[in-house]
Amino acid sequence: MSIRQRATLDDVARLAHVSPKTVSRVFSQRHLVSPATAEAVLAAAKRLKFRPNTVARNLRGGASNTVGFVIGELLNPFYSTVATGLERVLADNGKTLIVASTDDTAEGEERVADTLLAQRVAALLMVPVGEDQSYLEGERQLGCPVISIDRPARNLVADSVVLENRTGAFSATRSLMARGHRKIAYICNPAAVYTQAERIQGYREAIASGGRAEPTPWERLLDDPAANPAAVVADLLAMDDAPTAIIAGNNRMCIGALQVLDSLEHPPALIGFDDFDTADILGVSVVSHDAVDMGRQAAELALERIMDPTGFTRQIIIPTKLIHRGSGEHPPYA
Repeated sequence: MSIRQRATLDDVARLAHVSPKTVSRVFSQRHLVSPATAEAVLAAAKRLKFRPNTVARNLRGGASNTVGFVIGELLNPFYSTVATGLERVLADNGKTLIVASTDDTAEGEERVADTLLAQRVAALLMVPVGEDQSYLEGERQLGCPVISIDRPARNLVADSVVLENRTGAFSATRSLMARGHRKIAYICNPAAVYTQAERIQGYREAIASGGRAEPTPWERLLDDPAANPAAVVADLLAMDDAPTAIIAGNNRMCIGALQVLDSLEHPPALIGFDDFDTADILGVSVVSHDAVDMGRQAAELALERIMDPTGFTRQIIIPTKLIHRGSGEHPPYA
């Protein structure tokens, strides 16, 4: 892939038939410029994919030594663990990590990405939230590497670092089946993201391998940030044909399940996807992965792209591992 030269303020001025000073005013003091002139300058900037450098103007079109990391919401410990791996590698290579949250919205993703790119970050790493990242294609063509983490970017040529989601969910389901469970629930929220789509597929493939072709009645695939995980589990257990085992699609759903199961004399078996701090103390079986290594490999990939933006895109798959701690190993209670 060849890298285009980034457009300059002078390029925009020539295309809009105004002076460079006028272009500068449009981006810094727009109220001093007539609406018609501002519209002409912005149209020219959009056509040339010009982005004003709001922080590192002294770099004369070059990139800074900062790397942006766009995440979902700050409360999710998965992101901070990934950031730890990123920061270790980047710091060793003289670069600073900037983390910004999208609040798990597509609008927030584009807004935050735009803010970081305006600072001429050397690379943009992101956990995609929206269904379309094509708005970043212009920046990629101008030499800013985009690395997607945990979920591949959509409608964008970008490297990615993802988990072995499908295999992990398949292994967890088969492990429960091997202990006699046939009524196995799968719960997740959100469900409409790449990671969950892969995990649900792995769960269904394992169920089908046991002779059941259709989706089970124990699936709870939610896309509601306000949903209470404990209430979801309580609803499952209130069924006439309640599940004897539960797979929680992420750490939040797993913790919500524990709030309900801890009060039961004979709780269903439980396996969570994603480890968490107290899972070993609580004896929770999980599908685990190395989130620090995910960040480390994403950072190394970004550094490679900074040095050489050309070449074929790569996808790195981080392995998952089923860890038995007790909650997922008992057979169905009679």
